[in-house]
Amino acid sequence: MRPPADPPRSPRAVAAEAGPLHEALAQGGGLDTLLKDLTERAVLAVEGAAASSITVRRDGRLLTLAGTDGLPSGLDQRQYENGDGPCVRAAEADAEQHSPDLTRETRWPSYTEYALSQGVRSVLAVPLAVDGETDAALNLYAVTENAFRDRRETAREFAARAAQAINAALRIERERASAGDVRTALLSRSVIDQAVGILMAKERCDARVALDMLRRASQDSNVKLRDLCGDLVARVSRTPVRDGRTPGGSRAGA
Repeated sequence: MRPPADPPRSPRAVAAEAGPLHEALAQGGGLDTLLKDLTERAVLAVEGAAASSITVRRDGRLLTLAGTDGLPSGLDQRQYENGDGPCVRAAEADAEQHSPDLTRETRWPSYTEYALSQGVRSVLAVPLAVDGETDAALNLYAVTENAFRDRRETAREFAARAAQAINAALRIERERASAGDVRTALLSRSVIDQAVGILMAKERCDARVALDMLRRASQDSNVKLRDLCGDLVARVSRTPVRDGRTPGGSRAGA
């Protein structure tokens, strides 16, 4: 773990530090890069912090999605295993947790023993209001006692700005995923329409009949309609369809 950062940071400085996160995200950094950046900025923003991590519940389990270099993985993992600890309580109860001196802490004896063995003397865990996530927290660790006594408001302000940046990242990822779904749907629709056109020309039928033929062939062959149509279009683009056979291999009307 790194020694505490030096110069004190005011809430105003914290806001200025966190502000460019949206710009970094817009440049394509992505959520993983942003979360890592946030933990590093937290150590710079909150004087006394030696390490930081972000806890989020995913698929029913609390996980550390990002942490500063040198952060012992057990600082968070021991809490998840025990089902209790400052970051667990902050995330699950949506309530800030502060232990100014772990040598005097009695709430989490097993975790406290491990944290002290790693050189941690004080901990601050602040809930994060992340859209779509029921539990999330920003965790700060210090190697000196009372490291966060006069800096909890700074940590809260940073956590609020961090949550805004995370929510912006999540919105961008959802939009990208949605756009990908739309592109896939459009491509599927295009290849199906082409296959329908091929059968209409070959079988001299209307679009409804041609689509029914394709659906039956898809069911009989246990092949997705999109894939079956794509295969038909690919084959026709190479060689002409002959002897009036449908994609299932049977003659039309048989």
